[in-house]
Amino acid sequence: MRPILLQGHERSLTQIKFNSDGDLLFSCSKDHVINVWYSHNGERLGTYDGHNGTVWTTDVDPQSRFMISGAADNTLKLWAVQSGKCLYTWEFPTAVKRVAFNDKGTQVVCITEQRMGHQCAIRVFDINQEGDGTKQSKEPRYMFNPIGSKATVCAFTLSPDIIITGHESGKVALFDVRTGDEIESNERAHSEVVTDLQLSKDRTYCITSSKDKAARIHDTKNLMVIKTFNTETPLNSAALAPNRPYVLLGGGQEAMSVTTTSLRQGKFETRFWHKVFEEEIGRVKGHFGPINTIAVHPDGTSYASGGEDGFVRVHHFDESYFRAKPYGDLEIID
Repeated sequence: MRPILLQGHERSLTQIKFNSDGDLLFSCSKDHVINVWYSHNGERLGTYDGHNGTVWTTDVDPQSRFMISGAADNTLKLWAVQSGKCLYTWEFPTAVKRVAFNDKGTQVVCITEQRMGHQCAIRVFDINQEGDGTKQSKEPRYMFNPIGSKATVCAFTLSPDIIITGHESGKVALFDVRTGDEIESNERAHSEVVTDLQLSKDRTYCITSSKDKAARIHDTKNLMVIKTFNTETPLNSAALAPNRPYVLLGGGQEAMSVTTTSLRQGKFETRFWHKVFEEEIGRVKGHFGPINTIAVHPDGTSYASGGEDGFVRVHHFDESYFRAKPYGDLEIID
């Protein structure tokens, strides 16, 4: 499984994302740039220039027509995927830390940072898909401030108007965006900040990772913890492998103390765990620093990881990965 090394960023990666077809890979980093690549061969297709600060987060709609990004320059930008043109910019008092489209691409949820007297806010914007996409509403459809611990990650669930959030305190919660009410919460989902949240294909369950060195699978309806994967290193990202019973976890020691440890001790590997048996089954080395973000191809044929070292590594799974029978002769299709 030889990786394709993508060198298009000068600073550490913050998020990578496949589009729904899996042929494109979007990457954003602290160098203000968003890149898009062909996922099968790693060729760079283009760059989205326009942010003036660290680009924290990006997402792409199901049709791969629009891409949304949030950055430390306090803006949320809507882009045309094909032309690379910035179609619309929303401005906020603080940085945008996380964005996510709903399953139809008609709405976007974003989290803005708690800073300088401003509370953490969650806003939902309608995306007008008519015409060329430049006519967007300046005001959010819904906006609320989560009480207590600030939100760090979010995503739309299966139910319309219900979002799932992960918080700084380790809490995972469900909110009704129309009223801003917290419908359900699991205060003890994690004991430290939730660093990533990724949904399954059908949005019925999700995986979260945390600095408390654990990743957990939750039911998105009632937030019940279904599985727990305990590691010995702080985790920055967790992803689900479609059609195979695996989860991929990435992290590593804090970037500040990296220089004092060897690669082996720093634990900068992508870890594969068995989704059902909660056992670690393999590791893939490669990065020279903590892994900040992991994404799996929607068909489960490859995965990509982005690190503190500024590289994106795309791994296409070998034939043996698909031939392995983790359940014996039982075939599982998501």
